[in-house]
Amino acid sequence: MKKLLLSIAIIISCSASVMAQQKEQMVRLAKIQVDTAQLEQYNAALKLQMTTAVALEPGVLTYYAVADKKDASHITILEIYADVDAYKAHIETPHFKKYKDTVQNMVKSLELVDVDLIGKAVKPN
Repeated sequence: MKKLLLSIAIIISCSASVMAQQKEQMVRLAKIQVDTAQLEQYNAALKLQMTTAVALEPGVLTYYAVADKKDASHITILEIYADVDAYKAHIETPHFKKYKDTVQNMVKSLELVDVDLIGKAVKPN
């Protein structure tokens, strides 16, 4: 019975911690138009930056990059960070700065849209 109560207390504590974290998360959409002649190079640089950030930075929680089916040069990235401080740390990393330097002449336009997380549904692993 003690083990059961301890397990329930741990689950409740973890759930409260997860809910608190979700409220603090920073969620952003990056809407990017890339020079079509440089799209392949841009996508390679983006994928390298994304995988490096997720692997090395605990505060970088999620990156999803998608291309418009009608125009692959229109890319939208969903970025989720643990909090604003994680984002601020991210943009100071060597791999992010390398990405920005690499793609600066490939990006025709960039719009950053900060959004609030209003819901989340994820299948359990």
